[in-house]
Amino acid sequence: MKAIASPTPSCCPPHRNPHTPMAAPHSPHTSPSSLSPHTSPSPPSSHSPHTGWRIAIGFLKTALLVSLLTGCAQETINNKKPEADEKLAVVSTSTILTDLTEELAGDEIALTGILEPGADPHVYEPVPADSKAFESAELIVYNGYNLEPGLIKLMNATGVNARKLAAAEVVAPLRMDYEGQKVPDPHVWGDVENAIAIVEAIRDDLVALSPEDEPVFTDNAAQLIATLKKLDIWIEQQMATIPADKRQLVTSHDAFQYYAEGYGLKIVGTLIGTSTEEQPSAQTVTKLVEDIKKTGVPAIFAETTINPTLIKTVAEEAGVKLSPQELYSDSIGSPGSEGDSYIKMMVSNTRAIVEALGGTYTPFEPDNIVEK
Repeated sequence: MKAIASPTPSCCPPHRNPHTPMAAPHSPHTSPSSLSPHTSPSPPSSHSPHTGWRIAIGFLKTALLVSLLTGCAQETINNKKPEADEKLAVVSTSTILTDLTEELAGDEIALTGILEPGADPHVYEPVPADSKAFESAELIVYNGYNLEPGLIKLMNATGVNARKLAAAEVVAPLRMDYEGQKVPDPHVWGDVENAIAIVEAIRDDLVALSPEDEPVFTDNAAQLIATLKKLDIWIEQQMATIPADKRQLVTSHDAFQYYAEGYGLKIVGTLIGTSTEEQPSAQTVTKLVEDIKKTGVPAIFAETTINPTLIKTVAEEAGVKLSPQELYSDSIGSPGSEGDSYIKMMVSNTRAIVEALGGTYTPFEPDNIVEK
């Protein structure tokens, strides 16, 4: 666990003991002049009353000091932080990154995922709780390449004390046209090899901030990467079952370039570009319908984070089937769904594509996959 030093306790201020005896007042009736002229003054005694008072006061001071020290020690014990508070505070933006980080770290960190399953990072508007999460974070894992513009802006304003990892930016991006400019495509996780690079980057930052947990992070990363390598091989095998002339993809928005490039598909077209903030024009819709008819694509796909109404219209006008299984693009699925983790979402997408485009689907069974 990440050790966090407890604040130095402040001991209670010293106070006078009400039972401490006060010095005896000098009697006005006792003075050298009141002695009898026939009585000689007694010589000083080593057991004078003043010596007794000094001894008593010394004992009381010692007792008071012991009491104060005991109180301070008890206060230190009471101020010790609970174990949960000592965990590394990590915040992740997208559901995909949250899932991968959780797989890596398990219970060794205090993980806060900003986005809920099914939420669209392109258009997400932050809430006050997001500011608090960023302010208290020690590590922020975000996608980058402007996938989550609202959260990136908030993070830069409030997460000033945290280490930041732009996880997708460890991968060299594909570039897409956006408003007349070439911009990085942020959907790098579509190729599983890129997801492996992201896992390695998250692992390294976790180890740097919580080195005492390195064995856990390293072991978990090794197991996850081994499974991801098998997933990558399996997807290639599944794509190979689709007839070569049918390996073409039409989706709601341009989130599958990495998937297509990694696994041998051609993107025929999309309704909108890399960001769901865009709105398709009538000309875009007409051209997409024409391209679908020309290429003979057997099926097209809606996505879980985008309203399917318009892509349904495109399918009807083009005379093609709309896949009954929507693709997971910018988010994993809700708990219990077919895509409620990164691995399961990739399996679900692959199955939907293979079955809709005429391939033969075989379930993903890691133990039966032989690594290259």
